[in-house]
Amino acid sequence: MTADLDLCFREAGELAALIRARQLSPVEVVQNSLRRIAAVNPALNCFCFVWEAEALAAARAAEARLMQGGELPPLLGVPIAFKDITPTKGHRTTLGSRAFEHNVPQRDAIVVERLTAAGAIVVGKTTTPEFAFASFTQSPLWGVTRNPWDPSRSPGGSSGGSGAAVASGCVPFAEGSDMGGSIRIPAALCGVVGLKPSFGRIPFEVLPSQLDTLNHFGPLARSVADAALFLRHAAGPDERDLSSNPQLLDWSQPLRRDVKGLRLAVSGDLGFYAVDPAVTAAFRDGVERLRQAGATIEEVALPWTRELVDRWNDLWKVFMAAYFGHLLPEWQDRLDPQIVRIIEGGFALEAVPVKRIEVIRSQMWQSLQPILARCDALLCPTCAVPAPSADLTDDDVYGEAPGGRYRAVDMTSPFNLVSQCPALSVPCGLADGMPVGLQVVARRFADLTALRIGAALEEARGPYPRAPL
Repeated sequence: MTADLDLCFREAGELAALIRARQLSPVEVVQNSLRRIAAVNPALNCFCFVWEAEALAAARAAEARLMQGGELPPLLGVPIAFKDITPTKGHRTTLGSRAFEHNVPQRDAIVVERLTAAGAIVVGKTTTPEFAFASFTQSPLWGVTRNPWDPSRSPGGSSGGSGAAVASGCVPFAEGSDMGGSIRIPAALCGVVGLKPSFGRIPFEVLPSQLDTLNHFGPLARSVADAALFLRHAAGPDERDLSSNPQLLDWSQPLRRDVKGLRLAVSGDLGFYAVDPAVTAAFRDGVERLRQAGATIEEVALPWTRELVDRWNDLWKVFMAAYFGHLLPEWQDRLDPQIVRIIEGGFALEAVPVKRIEVIRSQMWQSLQPILARCDALLCPTCAVPAPSADLTDDDVYGEAPGGRYRAVDMTSPFNLVSQCPALSVPCGLADGMPVGLQVVARRFADLTALRIGAALEEARGPYPRAPL
């Protein structure tokens, strides 16, 4: 039996409401999700694990609970997927690496605990590059993941499996993680919504250190409303994460979908990126739609250079060396060669230059803060190019462009250096037939403002096309 595509592409919030109204069966919804995964995964390779028997058992239990009546969890029966770096109790979590091929965590991550407690049903785990290190999703263990808009293209990374799963209708939303754009890049390249929440908004307790300031869990979703729904049930402090944010978001009112009275700063290149002209055209169309919807638009010039990205890369190397460097003696020949170079680069860095990166981050904030003091958010493209070939790697696409500009896939990593600012990617158009994302970077901890602006863009843009796969 083939999947019902109309059901595949319904939003999570709509599915939850129909289930609660007993107009849809949780079993029907989960079965349809599993059929869609079976249909597209051979071409896309977006799932490394599919929990068919367990998901169907959970769906039957949800249906029994629905028939009993009484108070119901808000996401009862809604399918969800988690990235294969996020610990899931009793289920393999491989990090895309042969070194962790048989790793079975003894507990769920807090983000998994919360969303399953809210009633969501996990249908499987999505692919990631090894240790979630790249903007392409390919790994020695699971191979190449592909974009549902064009399987010859990459879905981005490192949450590329989640992006492709949502864009192809396998699940209405999925979890991702973001240290340099790993949620926003696949969201932009796959034509879905992706949110890096403000730092600590969703506990990130899964690292050996709880003092990291770059990592975030967040949603990839079919709509801004679904991203907000995910955040609503995943966010909030937890004592298990020393760095979790104790401030609670106010969900007492419906998410606003207008920009009247808002002032939005705009930078098409952040001062140093080489941006594809077709991406610029789609981005400018999105900005104009927000202007017509009532926002005041202010073009801004940023004094930034590629040093921001270079220093972010240094932090990335140190991160990899600190947490995975111990694997080299035994596993070096079976790791992605790019990972080995990154780890070796981390070992070569000295402590004082790494500490001085905090000065660069502070200077970045000192230049961004006056803009956000007078503007509610900064807008820029999420990615500088449409989805590149799935057969390329980061080594092929990052570097010097003609004219001295920086050639890259993403324009996201600078905003992990000011991680307290939420950053949202929303589809704004097409470039050469491939999706383009507009990135909304809001004031510190103003997650609801970022979502409001994204929802307003959706309203102004109208329905976004489905991936053709």
